[in-house]
Amino acid sequence: MKNEVIGKCPVCGEELYVTKLSCHKCHTQIEGNFTLCKFCKLSNEQKSFVEVFIKSRGNIKEIEKELGISYPTVRGRLENVIEALGYSPKYSEPKIDKGEIVKRLSDGEITSEEALKLLQGEE
Repeated sequence: MKNEVIGKCPVCGEELYVTKLSCHKCHTQIEGNFTLCKFCKLSNEQKSFVEVFIKSRGNIKEIEKELGISYPTVRGRLENVIEALGYSPKYSEPKIDKGEIVKRLSDGEITSEEALKLLQGEE
């Protein structure tokens, strides 16, 4: 199993740089100060989300279903990835509509556990 290059220092969280590249076939070595691609700097959780996002072709409903999370959580994770890639966020978490959550609970659309999570802003 190959190890992936990590993009952030596990000690201080700052960006890491590659200082040596080598070819396993001809053994050529190049030393310098190389930056990693933007995607290498994402956390494993962010990379997994991006993979599901791409596989789902950006279809939020499919992402919700595959990851078992709500629409606001999908949007929040997407904004988190966008920020991690160095872009400014354009989406802000919607305010919790307690009345809507209570209505969905009373209509049997969600369980009490799901309602509690929604009220706490977890999903």
